[in-house]
Amino acid sequence: MDNSSKDIPLYPTEVKKCESICIFGTGDFGRSFGSKMLQCGYNVVYGSRNPHASNLTPKGAKVLSHEEAIKESSIIILAIHREHYDFLEQLNSQLEGKVLVDVSNNLKMNQFENSNAEHLASLVTGAKVVKAFNTVSAWALQSGTLDASRQVFVCGNDVKSKDMVMDIARAIGLTPLDQGSLLSANEIENYPLQLFPMWRLPMYICTGFTILIFLYCVLTEVIYPFATSNENTLYLVAISIPNRVFPIVSLILLALVYLPGIIAAFLQLYRGTKYSRFPDWLDKWMLCRKQLGLVALAYAFLHAIYTFVIPIRYYVRWWSDQYTIKQVTTPIAFSSHYAWISDSYVALGMLGFFFYILLGITSLPSVSNAVNWREFRFVQSKLGYLTLVLCTAHTLVYGGDRFIYGPFYKWFLPPAFVVSLIIPCSVLVLKFITIIPCLDSRITKIRQGWERNAKS
Repeated sequence: MDNSSKDIPLYPTEVKKCESICIFGTGDFGRSFGSKMLQCGYNVVYGSRNPHASNLTPKGAKVLSHEEAIKESSIIILAIHREHYDFLEQLNSQLEGKVLVDVSNNLKMNQFENSNAEHLASLVTGAKVVKAFNTVSAWALQSGTLDASRQVFVCGNDVKSKDMVMDIARAIGLTPLDQGSLLSANEIENYPLQLFPMWRLPMYICTGFTILIFLYCVLTEVIYPFATSNENTLYLVAISIPNRVFPIVSLILLALVYLPGIIAAFLQLYRGTKYSRFPDWLDKWMLCRKQLGLVALAYAFLHAIYTFVIPIRYYVRWWSDQYTIKQVTTPIAFSSHYAWISDSYVALGMLGFFFYILLGITSLPSVSNAVNWREFRFVQSKLGYLTLVLCTAHTLVYGGDRFIYGPFYKWFLPPAFVVSLIIPCSVLVLKFITIIPCLDSRITKIRQGWERNAKS
């Protein structure tokens, strides 16, 4: 039986195109946008102050004066800067009822009191202003949008005008997202100017812990030997101390990825409802967990790289030669106990690093979009805690009996690896408490909508 009639395409097989699209501006963006529109079957008309002097426009596009170009199309793409909007006031009557698409950006965030699109709407009161395409670069249009974000934010006060602009976005291979009225234009214009907004807090946290742990290691491994026995160990700053700092900070950051979820669970238990807003600091912390995890993974990579170069260091080779000489003069019996500790320490580290990489891979949009929510949660939650357990065990086995060995406590300060275990062990203990059946069932009920003091 032929079931072809039952197949419903995701998009219409024919895109409804306008007779022509008018573009004001022949800069990089205007030319790239016009070329893309021509490729998609649209007729393109450029509006220019000097139509006979414009020789950089794409082949197949017409170049007319502003007044003539307006008559050719009901949609005008305004690819010029805000400073050059003034001439549009003279065209107010011709632009009556036209859809005017503002694609401009500013040099810095909140540069003006109102957005460019709102300013444009105040100048050309008869036009229907729509803000769109400002998050797409000329390079992205030239490369076919294959290597850039396809999302386009669209806002405007007229629904039909927005629909027309979104149809154009879909026709050139972009994904339009309706952001509501023109009041959203300021936020849309600020979006391309943001510099890693979700990475700031993770980088501050990472930098703070890195500096603190580095100074702590310098105090215990460089300053202490020099102060007590006049021994110069400053060479440890190059590799040995960084190779302690990277895994310690990585483990702490990994624990901080899961700590806010536990704090949120205890808050919900205490309040007896999920319909109560978390504190702002906890909201910000939870929103940047992915970035914290990726920074932790980067530090784990650095630890692995630094570990690979240990055998070629002069200090390590000298120490190995001295140990070999000592073995010849005073043989030391093989200890299966220390062999087990050494192999377990390395094995736990390799397994922890493997799951670390797995977590990083599944956080990529191309991978996370290919799994359902349950699969994603299993990897990021269950395997995430397994990674934390393995990395914490790696550190515990590394410490061995040095936790209670007096000489390692210099100036009564614990070794750096002991400091690194405080937050991860606390997180694991708190997580163990939340999975106790009586508490776990209550948390599940609360997250499904149950309230302790619910009113009928």
